Amino acid sequence: MTHSLRGRLLAWVMLPLAGAVVLAGVVGRQNAESTATVVQDRLLLGSARIVAEQLRFEDGSIQDPVPPAALELFQSSDIDSVYYRVITSDGRTVTGYSEFPLSDARLQPETSQFFDTVVRGQAVRAVVYLQPVLTETGIQPVRVQIAQTLHGRAALVKSLWMQAMVQQLAALALVALLVWLGLRNCLKPLLQLRDAVLARRPGSLHALELAAVPVELSPLVDAINEYAIRLERHTSVQRLFIQNAAHQLRTPLTLLTTQVSYAIRASEPMGRSESLSAIRQTVQQSVRLVNQLLTLSSAEVQAAGDLQGESGRLDEVVRRVLEDMAGRAQSKDIDLGFEASAVDIHVRGHAVTLREIVTNLVDNAIRYTQPGGIVTTRIVADDRRVTLSVEDNGPGIPLAERERVFQRFYRLNDSDSDGCGLGLAIVKEFAEALGADVALRTPASGAGVTVEVGFVAATRSDLP
Repeated sequence: MTHSLRGRLLAWVMLPLAGAVVLAGVVGRQNAESTATVVQDRLLLGSARIVAEQLRFEDGSIQDPVPPAALELFQSSDIDSVYYRVITSDGRTVTGYSEFPLSDARLQPETSQFFDTVVRGQAVRAVVYLQPVLTETGIQPVRVQIAQTLHGRAALVKSLWMQAMVQQLAALALVALLVWLGLRNCLKPLLQLRDAVLARRPGSLHALELAAVPVELSPLVDAINEYAIRLERHTSVQRLFIQNAAHQLRTPLTLLTTQVSYAIRASEPMGRSESLSAIRQTVQQSVRLVNQLLTLSSAEVQAAGDLQGESGRLDEVVRRVLEDMAGRAQSKDIDLGFEASAVDIHVRGHAVTLREIVTNLVDNAIRYTQPGGIVTTRIVADDRRVTLSVEDNGPGIPLAERERVFQRFYRLNDSDSDGCGLGLAIVKEFAEALGADVALRTPASGAGVTVEVGFVAATRSDLP
């Protein structure tokens, strides 16, 4: 699934802002309700004071003509009902709605209290105000109650909240636009880098320029350049390998053509037989060369994978290889020996890969050891490491040449053997794929050479 970097950055910026807007909307709603309640309470208190100021004692009773100005305060476009009631200290209703519930608040003169109640089945907001009135018997406290339904307050809450939300959403949209434009501008270097890569010719592995690249993209460009260097190095090796392989194949094929032509022209049976023997030898060398090229190619493919997650029994692999090589060793009168410090020795690596390593080492030792020589394979194991060594008493390898013998197609002397110069290269390639190391030593006798391969010992979790 493809992800947009611009979309992810925009989401990381805008989602918290959107959450803040939602939170602001909740808080704004509460503030709008608080503001509308304060406005309604002030109107109620103002109306109650106007009514209270008109109270007077006449004809032996308290009179309260409710002035129109007291109710004009509640005029609005919303349909709201207003209720009032004036009550003496003995509970008598002077004027107003008798169904208006009385407040049980204990008040001091000229003080008020707000409360919520229900009148005629409608929820209302109400205020009670205590007004002292001078009568013939003294000061008498009179309660003035004013109430209003909640339609107007709800409309005011909605209006205040909508105004706040419109402002918040407009600000969010503006921020989103600015962030999007900013991201678009900031991502231009990345798009320019993409265009620079796409504009390259096929096969071009030159380093990318770092001058106009932002600091944040420098690690990416450095990684690309480093990969290009490694790829160029690998391509050069492959190119050289193909050239060498073509040269190595051209030589026996040219020789084979010459030998076939000579065999065709040969009139005597003896000459024809010698030509056919030479042809057979050339074909065998060519087959061996092709097989080693295929093996080396397989080693390169396996080196790109993970071969260290498997395990194989090295001592068993060595025994089978020596059994297969016994005929060749016997034909050259070579003493083929095997020594192991333990049995059931497991190392990290597939059995097929281990067999290729052992086969090439033993094959090289037999090939380069003179008749009557000795080739000994040893395994020394401990808890962490297993060392495989193949020792011969052949001509050996000079110290100055020991690094070069691991190169592909490199041979010390072309006239000494019919080898292809790939055996140790194959061993090194497979060993590196297994995380093993390869080294050349001089035997204690001073003659010949010992090739050592250090494997990682398999743990219990690696065993099948």
